[in-house]
Amino acid sequence: MTFDELRRENCVPRKGKAHQLDAARARELLALLPGWEFGKDQASIHKRYAFPDFVRALAFLNAVGWIAEQQNHHPDVELGWGRCHVAFSTHDVGGLSLNDFICAARTEALFG
Repeated sequence: MTFDELRRENCVPRKGKAHQLDAARARELLALLPGWEFGKDQASIHKRYAFPDFVRALAFLNAVGWIAEQQNHHPDVELGWGRCHVAFSTHDVGGLSLNDFICAARTEALFG
């Protein structure tokens, strides 16, 4: 799978351990996302974005929020002056699912 293929995917409801990605597949998908990292115990992925001011960071966050609503998959976010931290995990599977990487790719495409 390529970055463009990943960002064109759509999230679907995923519940239960059967939808949790194994470590090898998660590493493979993470490699498509520049600057993204695993969180604790590889149960989430995250990235901190930098901006020249608060207004641009807020605009970015609003765009991420729009994507999250469209995909029905919502990140944990932290906003501050000139920065926005975005983290995805799928609580319903107890770790990472394909939805996390789809939304991360869409988030990355916004910034790029």
